[in-house]
Amino acid sequence: MSADRYTQLVNTPVGRLVAKNVGLPKPVPLERHSPGAPVVAGRVLLGAAPGGRLAHALARVLADAGAEAATPLREDLRAAAAHAGLDAAPWTPDAAATQRYKALVFDATGIADSERLAELHAFFHPTIRQLERCGRVIVLGLPPQAAQQPAGAIAQRALEGFTRALGKEVGRGATVQLVTVEPGAEDQLDSTLRFLLSPRSAYVSGQVVRIGPATAGGQDGLDWERPLAGRVALVTGASRGIGAAISTTLARDGAHVVGLDVPALADDLAAVAEGLGGSSLVADVTDPDAPALVAEHLREQHGRVDVVVHNAGITRDRTLGRMDADRWNAVIAVNLSAIVRLTDALLAAADGALLGEGGRVVGVSSISGIAGNAGQTNYATSKAGVIGFVDAYAPLLAQRGATVNAVAPGFIETQMTAKVPLTIREAGRRMSSLSQGGLPADVAEAIAWLASPASGGLNGNVVRVCGQSLLGA
Repeated sequence: MSADRYTQLVNTPVGRLVAKNVGLPKPVPLERHSPGAPVVAGRVLLGAAPGGRLAHALARVLADAGAEAATPLREDLRAAAAHAGLDAAPWTPDAAATQRYKALVFDATGIADSERLAELHAFFHPTIRQLERCGRVIVLGLPPQAAQQPAGAIAQRALEGFTRALGKEVGRGATVQLVTVEPGAEDQLDSTLRFLLSPRSAYVSGQVVRIGPATAGGQDGLDWERPLAGRVALVTGASRGIGAAISTTLARDGAHVVGLDVPALADDLAAVAEGLGGSSLVADVTDPDAPALVAEHLREQHGRVDVVVHNAGITRDRTLGRMDADRWNAVIAVNLSAIVRLTDALLAAADGALLGEGGRVVGVSSISGIAGNAGQTNYATSKAGVIGFVDAYAPLLAQRGATVNAVAPGFIETQMTAKVPLTIREAGRRMSSLSQGGLPADVAEAIAWLASPASGGLNGNVVRVCGQSLLGA
């Protein structure tokens, strides 16, 4: 539960009036996922630049998700919707002022030069003010390096500036994302679109998500409410805070969760595991024998592991000139070195890798690892190292039919941030496009998305869960 009393106050009648008159930030309470709720509760407007290649794939995803939709009166879009069985209402710019939308989805892959960037204005100018509270904007493009001509690469790279700026304009709890889709990955949109359209992505905005051809795994016969059914997930640092939320969310999605934490937190860990019907493993990830111990436990008890979430982390803050070597070394050991050692152990077990085809590895980085933070040179170094881990291991895991990605949380409402001095805490909450802190569940939902069997086209991504923090990129 958020302890953000300011957000609660400015959403009362008196608070709204005061905030409006004084010019204070007016964060909107975010809509979050409830089991059984639809992917998107409202109409989705599907548009495309001429020459785009994703209309059929987008229409199919929307139809499969049971979304209410509309398209412009353009023959190719209407045909794509009809072919997918998507009952799409007609849209015209003349009627825009009378129509409201929960989501705006735009295929920009047909934008092949800078002049055609005008297609963005043509679609969004009459529609963006019709976006509902906590709405979603998703622009889909081509990785610039995949463009056939320099003009196309330039135009596709421009989409990133457009989406980041629009994310800072929309307000009212809405989010904006750019999804780049490699040629041949058109069938890998489902997991990402379902996540980004839904309240599961409440605190994710201003991000660039890259989708490529699937490494392994798929969505045939997948139960979208329990996509992890029958899978084994290891979560480190699972006893409380974000780790407990990750465990809860993965268990909700059907996984058997093996929670791992240090001996001092064994009781808390056991309570979390028992409440989820999972199991617990007590170990210090920095111990020399910890990787072998974890690997042996997983082999004996489960025979494998399908999802590994490297969440364990510590802080030992001091400015560098006042930081002793023990503080530096402890943070690097827990937050970074342990990740590499444990992953290597799971990939290189003597009688066969425990983490194999279809496996998912998810690291927890931080906005501090992207933007840096005074007094946290050790922590920022370790969390930037997590991003380096993703970059280095993505091609290695792809060869095994597995994936590795990371999330980078911003200001998340936890017991730790509740102890931060008030002025710093308030700055952390307000310095984002959503003008509020996130919840542990927001981080957990992003990890569950990356852990899904249907997310095989996501490899090497680092997704910030920060409400589009004004710090960093």
